[in-house]
Amino acid sequence: MTPHISRKRSTLAIATAVAAGALLTAGLTTGASAEPADATPSGAPVSLSASSRAGLLKDASAATAATADKIGLGAKEKLVVRDVVKDGDGTTHTRYERTYSGLPVLGGDLVVHTAKSGKVKGVTKATEATVKVATTEAGLGKASVVRSAESAAAKAKTAEADAEAPRKVVWAAEGKPVLAHETVVTGVQKDGTPSRLHVITDAVTGKKLYQYQAIKNGTGNSQYSGKVEVGSKKGASGFELTDDERGGHSTFDLNHAQGGEGKLVTDDDDTWGTGKPDDAQTAAVDAAYGAQLTWDYYKSVHGRSGINGDGKGATSRVHYGANYVNAFWDDSCFCMTYGDGEGDKKPLTTLDVAAHEMTHGVTSATGNMEYSGESGGLNEATSDIFATAVEFRADNAEDVGDYLIGEKVDINGDGTPLRHMDKPSKDGSSLDSWSEDAGNVDVHYSSGIANHFFYLLSEGSGAKEINGVAYDSPTADGSKVEGIGRDKAEKIWFKALTTYFTSTTDYKAAREGSLNAAKDLYGADSAEYKGVDAAWAAVNVK
Repeated sequence: MTPHISRKRSTLAIATAVAAGALLTAGLTTGASAEPADATPSGAPVSLSASSRAGLLKDASAATAATADKIGLGAKEKLVVRDVVKDGDGTTHTRYERTYSGLPVLGGDLVVHTAKSGKVKGVTKATEATVKVATTEAGLGKASVVRSAESAAAKAKTAEADAEAPRKVVWAAEGKPVLAHETVVTGVQKDGTPSRLHVITDAVTGKKLYQYQAIKNGTGNSQYSGKVEVGSKKGASGFELTDDERGGHSTFDLNHAQGGEGKLVTDDDDTWGTGKPDDAQTAAVDAAYGAQLTWDYYKSVHGRSGINGDGKGATSRVHYGANYVNAFWDDSCFCMTYGDGEGDKKPLTTLDVAAHEMTHGVTSATGNMEYSGESGGLNEATSDIFATAVEFRADNAEDVGDYLIGEKVDINGDGTPLRHMDKPSKDGSSLDSWSEDAGNVDVHYSSGIANHFFYLLSEGSGAKEINGVAYDSPTADGSKVEGIGRDKAEKIWFKALTTYFTSTTDYKAAREGSLNAAKDLYGADSAEYKGVDAAWAAVNVK
């Protein structure tokens, strides 16, 4: 049954609406995370208005030459401002990209931490190497570079590969910086997901140095979220699924196309969907609802207004392709895209999936960990961590929060979740703890290390029951870990992501960054700092 809905705030009855574990808590949580959070620490980020943020960015841009000199960069290096975070105590954390002789330096990003007094407190760099190359003249022609990149795409099983013109860069993410080419090869991945494969090749030898996929995807399956509210507004003819209260986030219907923007979802009477997947509006409702709750979470918990922190909403696209069992985030369109699942009957438009995909956008705007190797695992885990946080905070009595990812999906066909944060190896592939081979594992499985860390930090080790779900979390060293509570764990991870993580952050650097975050928020002698240290040790990151 679909109730009548008033304009602006649309109340929707969705009987089958949320996928991939959109677990919405009813305030029944037991264990460490049930404890009330402390008052906001002075080291926590503050909410910035669009004008305040723009002012900080403008000031930082005007001072890039002076900042480069302060932190000891070379004469040929310049800084380009990308993001800024301000703490309650007046400390600012300004994130920069770097150029060398006008060329982008990949892996040259850094964060400058500046006290309220203007004194530089420290610098977090993606590379500690001196950025310098003997020449900026490439030895290989563009045609040769393109052939090399397309060959890499073929090996990655990307169909319909079409390489964009390569750009000259300095590759500094690994080892000694070298002159290189970055080529983006577009196409389609084997599961139907669009592909934007970035291939980095040596500008002299043509040897492939690195590659990563720019399209970040996840998995889900529509279930239900009961009665929900989404933002809509009166348009020229009827009502539009556009939420002006959240940066103008709009939802579009691709009508099974695999490209383009799609058509803005509209309705005659502001009553949206039937709760059944055969009504095209139902998937749009779920997508809009997921985007809304994710926006609210970042705004109310972390003071971040929108994915980029600039108060502007993203877009959602539903009904992508045919029988597409996935969803993905794409920076190039600043959008989330959802398939309709097996048989086009189970749209992946869920709270869990929306929060996961939107968080890929937040990560891209902040830490920007490359989507490959250990940094890619951290990127994926960050989306799982905040998807879980959004689920718990949603406080929906019909589907309570848990630490299982995708338990509503049944992709495995046996009712098991996609991922278990308390013991990731339960899925048969994910890693419980770090090993030297972690960087060679698919990012959806190496993410288990950070997922496990987050669970241990939040809830502790051993057996317990939370919201009716039984957990039994082991530790790599047999130690007993005491949880500090999910609320504090979320704040520490967000602080680390936005102020200490960079494009090259691996698990060792993530440990250091999260310890710094805990120190900023709670102090070096705090139980929270010691909890972070213990939780990392428990997943063999020391």
